[in-house]
Amino acid sequence: MPETTLLAGPAIRRLRRREGLTQSAMAAQLGISPSYLNLVERNQRPLSARLLVRLAEAFDFDPRSLRQDEAVGGVDGLRRRLADARFADLAIDRDEIAEWLSAAPQAALAFARLFDASGPGGDVAGEGDPMELVRREIERWRNHFPDLDAAAEELADELRLSSADTGAALAERLRQKHQIAVRTLPVEVMPDALRRLDLHARQLQLSELLDPASRNFQVALQLALLEQRDEITGIANGAQFADRAAWRLFRRHLAAYFAAAVLMPYGRLLRACEATGYDLPILQRRFGVGFEQLAHRLTTLQRVGQRGLPFFMARVDRAGQFSKRYAGASGTALLDSGTGCPLWVAHRAFERAGQLCVQLASFEEPNGTASQWLTIARTVDGSGAPGADGARFVVALGIEAGLAGSLAQARGLALTPAEAVPIGPGCAGCHRKDCMQRSLPPRGADLSFDERARGLTPFSFAE
Repeated sequence: MPETTLLAGPAIRRLRRREGLTQSAMAAQLGISPSYLNLVERNQRPLSARLLVRLAEAFDFDPRSLRQDEAVGGVDGLRRRLADARFADLAIDRDEIAEWLSAAPQAALAFARLFDASGPGGDVAGEGDPMELVRREIERWRNHFPDLDAAAEELADELRLSSADTGAALAERLRQKHQIAVRTLPVEVMPDALRRLDLHARQLQLSELLDPASRNFQVALQLALLEQRDEITGIANGAQFADRAAWRLFRRHLAAYFAAAVLMPYGRLLRACEATGYDLPILQRRFGVGFEQLAHRLTTLQRVGQRGLPFFMARVDRAGQFSKRYAGASGTALLDSGTGCPLWVAHRAFERAGQLCVQLASFEEPNGTASQWLTIARTVDGSGAPGADGARFVVALGIEAGLAGSLAQARGLALTPAEAVPIGPGCAGCHRKDCMQRSLPPRGADLSFDERARGLTPFSFAE
C-alpha cells in the first residue's frame, strides 16, 4: 500500500525561523532554489527523502519531529475527537481535518491535549483514569509497535527451527535460555491464579484451567517479560505517564502484544489472512490461538509497506460495557462512548454461545452522518471455569463495509447501506428518535412531554 505524501511546510518554516534564515539563505545551504523552498513551506511540494537528509545534515534536524500528527493519532485521531457532540453542528469533514493537521500541526496538538484533558462531553473523568490513559496511548500508536513485531518475528523463526510444536518450542526456549521449566498444576493447587513464576523452584506454573492456546500464550508472555523487558520498558517510559498504574497497564499490554506476535508472526499471519480471506476459524486452527487472541492481533497489522485490513476490536460484558476496545487504524468512533448499542450484534451473541454472529451495522456518528461496518462477534470465556459459573464476554471485530467484500465472513451478504442495521453510540449518546430499544434520553437533549399521549418510545426530544 503506498505511503502518504509527506507535506511538512509548517515544520520547515519553524525550523528556518528558529535558525534566523531567509528563504534564500536556507535554500542555498540545502542546495535548492528559493522558489522550491517556498513551495515546500506552503505545502505545494512534498518533502523528498533527499531534502530530508540534507535538513538533518545541515541543521541537526530530527526527522521524527515532522510526524507531529502521530502525537494526535493522525487524521483519524483528530476526527474521533471532533466527533464529540459539542462539535456536531460544525460538520467538519475529513479533508478539513487533514488540511488543519498539515498546515498547523502544533495547534492541532494543542487542541488534542486540551480535549483529552477535558474528556468527551467536557467531563474531566478520563483525566486520571489509568485505563483511558493507556487506551489513548495505544490509539496514538494505532496499536502497532514495529520494534516488538520485528523481535517477535525473529523469535518465532528460531522457535520453528527447534520444533514444529509451538508449545514444545516455547517451553524448550524457556528451559534452555532461562533455566525455567513449565509445569501445569491442578486447580486445587492454584485456585486463585492462572500463571505464576516461581523463581525459587525455577518453574513457570500454569493452571490446568488454561486451554492449549492460552497455555502457549502465557509461556510466550513470560518470554516477553524476560527477553524484551528493556524494549517494553522503553516504550512504556516514552508515554510519560504520571500515573504508575497506567504505566504498568501499558507494559502489560506491550508484553501481551509481543506474546501474540510470537504466536502469530506478522508476515506469516498476513499471508494467511490474504490467502483465506481472513477466515477466522481457519486462522485460529492454523496458528493454534483463541478467538480473542486472533481478534487482538488483527488490529495490529499496520506495518509500513505491508499493511493488513484496518479492523477494530472490542470486548463487551453482559452489561454492555467495553472492557477492551482498540480502534487500531479503522478510524471508527463506534467505541468512543465506552458502551455499545443494544441493537449491535455484540450483545445478541451472548444468546449464541461459541458461534460467529455477523451483522452489517450502520453507525450513527455524533455529527449525524452514517457509516457502515461489517461486525463479527463471538462469546469467549474469561478466567476460571467455563460455563455458567465463569466469566463470559463477547469479542467483536469490525471493519468498514467498503473493505469487507473479500472477507470469508462476508460471503453471501449484501454490503449495502439499505441492508445495514442502524445502531448508535449507546442511548446516552444517540439522537435517533425512532429506536424502540431506547432506555435513556440522549445526553443534553431538550426533552418534550405530552401528558395526553404516550409515544412508542419512552422519551421525546427535540433535534
